[in-house]
Amino acid sequence: MSLVTLSRAVSDALDKCRPVVALESTIITHGLPQPQNLEVARRIEATIRENGAEPATIAVIEGVLCVGLEDAQLEYLAAAERVAKLSRADMAVCMAEGRTGATTVAATMIAARMAGIEVFATGGIGGVHRGAETSFDVSADLQELARSPVTVVAAGAKAILDLPKTLEVLETLGVPVIAHGQDMLPAFWSRSAGLRAPLRMDDPAAMARAHRMRRQMGLDGGQLVANPIPEEAEIPRTEMTPIIGRAMQDAAGHGIFGKDVTPYLLQRIYELTAGRSLEANVALVLNNAVLAARIASELVELPA
Repeated sequence: MSLVTLSRAVSDALDKCRPVVALESTIITHGLPQPQNLEVARRIEATIRENGAEPATIAVIEGVLCVGLEDAQLEYLAAAERVAKLSRADMAVCMAEGRTGATTVAATMIAARMAGIEVFATGGIGGVHRGAETSFDVSADLQELARSPVTVVAAGAKAILDLPKTLEVLETLGVPVIAHGQDMLPAFWSRSAGLRAPLRMDDPAAMARAHRMRRQMGLDGGQLVANPIPEEAEIPRTEMTPIIGRAMQDAAGHGIFGKDVTPYLLQRIYELTAGRSLEANVALVLNNAVLAARIASELVELPA
């Protein structure tokens, strides 16, 4: 019995070798408030279709790993309460127990690999948390990038993280970090993290060729395409740095830790920016969807 259930649209696209882009579902359940979460999920899918690819939003629904959601399933996820936030460690348990869970970057990469999808668009990846030298809090996303052969298009790692350490760990794991269209690494809400990116590519076709070359060389893992937020939507790093610091102080004061840290910080930053961080988040996800669709369209033109 197959562990993955494909939607009809995704199954048809894969059968006909049409481009497909995987999408995570934690943005629906944990990243955005209602009803904006459903509206944005639909906009992301529409953006991918407008750019020539088929979207495959991924989630575990009542124990079934669904790759590609019907609109009724999107509505269900957007309104559901107490949905698990799934990564590599707890994905199988959620499925075995017949529960419902939304996929993080790591879990989405696993599902995409199982379904044969090579490109994934998200907002920002997880990484090394600030203070990780004592807490050892490092996202499973980094290890998954070194394992699953998926190109992940993101606006860098989330800016609430320790970005220099995240970059170092990715280098140690052998994950290519490719800035799109600029020399500097983007930092989620901001176009620059103040760090030079290890690699730069401006052409989606070149990114597709690099992805395929890794397979031909027998190299494990995927690649991270760091796509900067559009200029008109960014919140500059000089403005975001003190806001992030304040949010982190508040999290520590309230005893927030583990998986609860990121959603707390994102909500607090939303409050401190009077909603601008959420507007920027939506803009960067849509921007990543466009680039991911273009890479996926180039990949289907290349020999496997």
